[in-house]
Amino acid sequence: MTEASILSPEIHWEFGTAYELFISLHVLHEPDHYGIRASWAAGVRSRIPAVERKLLEDIIPLIGAPLAWVHELPTPRDAISALWALKQIPPAERMIKLERLDKPFPPHSGEEAEKYKQFKDTLLRIASSGIWKLEDAEFIRKFWGKKGMSTEKGALERALDWWSRPEELGEGFLSALQAYYQAFFEEEEKRLEPVLRAGLERAQELASRMPLEELFLELSQGVKMDDEFRAKKLIIGPAFWTTPLIFFESLDADTMLLLFGARPAEMSAIPGESLPDGLVRSLKALADPTRLKILFYLSHESLTPSELAKRLHLRAPTVTHHLNELRLASLVELTFKQEEKRYAARMQAIESTFGNLISFLKSDITDHGSA
Repeated sequence: MTEASILSPEIHWEFGTAYELFISLHVLHEPDHYGIRASWAAGVRSRIPAVERKLLEDIIPLIGAPLAWVHELPTPRDAISALWALKQIPPAERMIKLERLDKPFPPHSGEEAEKYKQFKDTLLRIASSGIWKLEDAEFIRKFWGKKGMSTEKGALERALDWWSRPEELGEGFLSALQAYYQAFFEEEEKRLEPVLRAGLERAQELASRMPLEELFLELSQGVKMDDEFRAKKLIIGPAFWTTPLIFFESLDADTMLLLFGARPAEMSAIPGESLPDGLVRSLKALADPTRLKILFYLSHESLTPSELAKRLHLRAPTVTHHLNELRLASLVELTFKQEEKRYAARMQAIESTFGNLISFLKSDITDHGSA
């Protein structure tokens, strides 16, 4: 790959509501991570029959959203297409193919490739032998931890119990996914599709007049493009439930798939709610005194979580929690420097919060119901 191709990659556009079928499941099982009200998420999960609900709660900590698998589906890449394609895979092979464990991993570095190979080999061995060991669970926990994902010991062990029974898991997961579609996602897909299409059209319009670095920063709502996101080909598509976060995955050594948050700031993630999601998150983030102090420092210079922790005399995990809340509110800019993260205040987003508040207070009262 030449330097010129990295700096000026091919951009291809992607669309498919099937991505949201899997992504929304993760959001509903980890609502705090995505800034979603936990009680509402629990209410949606309660609509799924008990057996299928328990399986999803057990297995979700171990599996990721299968972006690459969805990308390989033929158009229209909707939920029905995904369920049909999944049904064609023999049950014992379903989760392996869904997670692409039968495919080579496109490495970013030798060490990363080796760790992933060990992770992949561990899961394949467990599925093949029907046995997992305590050291397997410990390795997977550390592997996910380095990727910023936390897995509670008991939850991971329940997931590995399922993984050691691949045929039963394959049958159960498809059944659970179908139950989730019928209980919630069938109607949700109708709500999401026009929003995603509008988000895609907006992104394409921005791409026609913005350089790639500016486009990336705008679509990611605060992430600066660095080497981790550079590829010869970028496939970009809209997502709803992860807004403002981005999901990304390397498809091969030259190609990266990136899903950006396309839900408008004035729209609520939760169906039926009229309060603007972006405004609620911003005001919640600004209401905390520690986060105000963090924004004060970040408005003067970019800092790492450890640098902020020293200034605030707080533990690093506490600072990281507050930074995550600010990121969910799109109030900070994030830059990756190798394994280091640096944050800065997004002053324009902070200023927009107050304009959005005034607009909301002056909006038509009939748009928000009555008490």
